[in-house]
Amino acid sequence: MKTFNYFKTFAVLMILFVISLITTPEAKAQQVYKPYFGNVDWQFNAPFSNDFTNRASGWGANFEGGYFVTPKIGLGLFVSYSSNHKSLPTETLHPTSTSALTAKQERSLFQVPFGVNMRYRIKSTSDICDPYVSLKLGTSYVQLSSYMSSFRVYDDSWGFYMSPEVGTNLWLNSEKSFGFNMSVYYSFSTNKAHVLDGNVNQLNNVGVRVGIAF
Repeated sequence: MKTFNYFKTFAVLMILFVISLITTPEAKAQQVYKPYFGNVDWQFNAPFSNDFTNRASGWGANFEGGYFVTPKIGLGLFVSYSSNHKSLPTETLHPTSTSALTAKQERSLFQVPFGVNMRYRIKSTSDICDPYVSLKLGTSYVQLSSYMSSFRVYDDSWGFYMSPEVGTNLWLNSEKSFGFNMSVYYSFSTNKAHVLDGNVNQLNNVGVRVGIAF
């Protein structure tokens, strides 16, 4: 819960930061038109509204790139992954009506979404900042695993994936060829999977991405 509160604080600050960039008057200097976009990010992901695991984790990454078909509208591709884990104390489970299993579980939720990325460049306020909003659409591979001693039980599934995002690039040179990327996102997927006494029926995530832009 404390981790999720930290995320909410960061998300609010990030949104306020992007709003401040949008409302800043346009720089009078001629802006560089950058015909492509791309970034490689570390990803902090927090799943919620499922009974398998709701533990936030920094084991994740995001890769995306594309071209601007107009000065403000870009189309491209993306792929990302996240891994979230949860430890459960020793308990007795009943996989079927005639069986029982006493074990300590180490749960793992692995997600790999990929697909099309649509980006809208809000406003180039200077040669330094490039705020944007984006929408990722595609498919998501999800694997649920439960580790008990030397045994592993798992289930996997495919589903539709959707993720709106707001962020900005911070450029280190006037050519906008290298800089940093910061963003916050929400994602939803239709995946369904079941392992022992835990299951997923649709997945919701919120997260933060920080990385390199080029």
